[in-house]
Order: sequence, then structure tokens, then C-alpha cells
Amino acid sequence: MLTLNQCKLIMPKQKDADQWLEAFNDILPDYEINTPKRLAYFLAQCAHESAEFTAVKENLNYSAEGLLKTFKKYFTTASAQVYSRKPEQIANLVYANRMGNSDEKSGDGYKYRGRGLIQLTGKQSYEKFAEHCKCTAQEAAKHLETKSGAVQSAAWFWKTNDLNKYADLDDITTMTKRINGGVNGLDDRKLHYEKYKAILC
Repeated sequence: MLTLNQCKLIMPKQKDADQWLEAFNDILPDYEINTPKRLAYFLAQCAHESAEFTAVKENLNYSAEGLLKTFKKYFTTASAQVYSRKPEQIANLVYANRMGNSDEKSGDGYKYRGRGLIQLTGKQSYEKFAEHCKCTAQEAAKHLETKSGAVQSAAWFWKTNDLNKYADLDDITTMTKRINGGVNGLDDRKLHYEKYKAILC
């Protein structure tokens, strides 16, 4: 699969590329991410979703301006000031009553915020991944913050959504829609793919 030199080129911001390498090589073959093209697409999507492998946990530390830009459906100018720089309260509000989460007071939004290289979000996704791993949703949350958990959750999501098919077809647009529901960041994902293809192929 990957070599250490390739891994360092793919994630130059990481000082522990050797640990990521171990996780990639141990886990990805089990999910049939086993050709240079599939691997390049997988890593490109993960790089975009995780800020080039630097964020395996959603931050949500938004300013009032950031809240109005990112979550304008949920905030007014006044309420954005109240929630500004309060990640837990922000998550509990914007993720309440959807994706399997209960209401804002339950704390599910923050508990099941985005984690992993392809950010799994919401109690429903956590429970499905936990079932795959034969653990509880709470245990899955901790696992997702480790390198092996971050990689495994992304690979599980990849296989569950049949993304190898779109990699084989070079259909990055459909692949991206299946990951984030739209084509946000498509150009960045394409740039990462071309870079990683040159490294791996």
C-alpha cells in the first residue's frame, strides 16, 4: 500500500506520518481501498474534510460572523452574538432534532459532533458505526478521535456509500455529493486528487 515517503508527501503538516501510515495500511485493504486510484480519491476527500489531516474533531468555535455565514438558518444577528465562541452550545443547537439527535438540551449535538477523517456527524451515524465496530456509540466517539478510528470511520463510510465505484469511474462529482450532500469544495478535492495521483500512480 503506502510507503512512509508517500505518506509524508501526502500529509506534510504531520510530524507523525508513520503512525498514520500504520493505520492506513492496516485498515484500508479491509474496505477494498486497494488500488492507487481508489487510494488517491479516498485521501483527497479525507484531506479536504479534515483540513489536510489536521482536524479529526469538529471545532465549532465560531465567531458571530462565522455563525451567520455557516449556519444562517439557525441564527439571527442577536442570537449569533449570544452563541459566539461557545462550541458546545452551538453544536447542541444546530444539530438538535436531526441525524438521530434529541433536542438541544440533550447535549447530543456536541456529543455526536463531526469526528473522523470524513466527519461522521449525528447519533444515528455514530450508532451505525458503533454497530460495525461492535461497541457503544460513546465508545465509538472516543475511537473516532484516534488515528485508527479516524481512518476506519472514513473507510467504513466510503464502503457503505459504495464510493470505490465512483473512484473507478473517475466520477468525483457524484462521489463528493455522496460525502457532503453537495459539491462544496469540489475544486479543492480535485486539486488534492491530482496531487495524490502523481504521488501514488
